[in-house]
Amino acid sequence: MMDFITAPLVVGICVFGVYKLFELFARRRERLALIDKLTENFSGDKINLTLPDFSQLRFSYGALKVGCLLIGLGIGLLTGFIITINSIPDYVENFRNWEYREIAGMIYGSCVLIFGGIGLLTAFVIELKMEKKQKNK
Repeated sequence: MMDFITAPLVVGICVFGVYKLFELFARRRERLALIDKLTENFSGDKINLTLPDFSQLRFSYGALKVGCLLIGLGIGLLTGFIITINSIPDYVENFRNWEYREIAGMIYGSCVLIFGGIGLLTAFVIELKMEKKQKNK
């Protein structure tokens, strides 16, 4: 009954296991490098206890990206609905018809992808302008 899920599930589990194995070795190397840095700080006569300089870290615009993406997806769904209602005659009454559902699905999918991409491009442009503004300060 559920034979269709067996192959992707096995491949997914194998890929996840290999990923976790590589992550384990990478984290081990990072921990060893951190221990070496700590021993260098405490090895001399003077103990160097300073806070890291966080001013060089880049500000993350994750919320802006997600917000613009969701706005784009919402506008895409609304635009797809408007296009579907106006371009397919008697769409609401004939929703059970397979061809109408396929055409409507194509319209919805394309509008969501187009406006989602436009939302991400908008977030990218806003991010560039904000970084340029911060560099000029």
